[in-house]
Amino acid sequence: MSGVYMLVVLLLVGIIARSNLISSAACILLILKFSRLDMFFPFLEKRGLEIGLLFLLLSILVPVATEKITRNEILYSFFSLPGILATLGGALATYLNGDGLKLLQIDPEIIFGIVIGSIIGITFFGGIPVGPLMAAGLTALFLNIIALFRH
Repeated sequence: MSGVYMLVVLLLVGIIARSNLISSAACILLILKFSRLDMFFPFLEKRGLEIGLLFLLLSILVPVATEKITRNEILYSFFSLPGILATLGGALATYLNGDGLKLLQIDPEIIFGIVIGSIIGITFFGGIPVGPLMAAGLTALFLNIIALFRH
């Protein structure tokens, strides 16, 4: 199936699943393709993840910039049980994200399973599709666990 047909399928699935992010991404890529601006694809492939993470971090750090989070709250987050667990969770998540990125580079077609899984999570579990890299990281973890039992 050609890339255009796959993007149209993703666009339709995104619309049916009410996922604005998947629909928008497929639509933007279709517009670039039909506008003969697909020269931007290598840039998006190489830097798109960084750009997306930049905007995600910006949105998360706005409360710091607007001083809605105080210095005491930040200190508390380092020394409380939830804060310590958040630090451990962040370290584990970034480790898994690294494994997910490696998996996506080695096996890029796995993204379709991740998208379908995201749609299932959105549709049936009320999830939010901001974690394709984490989904790839969990997939890499599952594959590593299975590999341990196979040997």
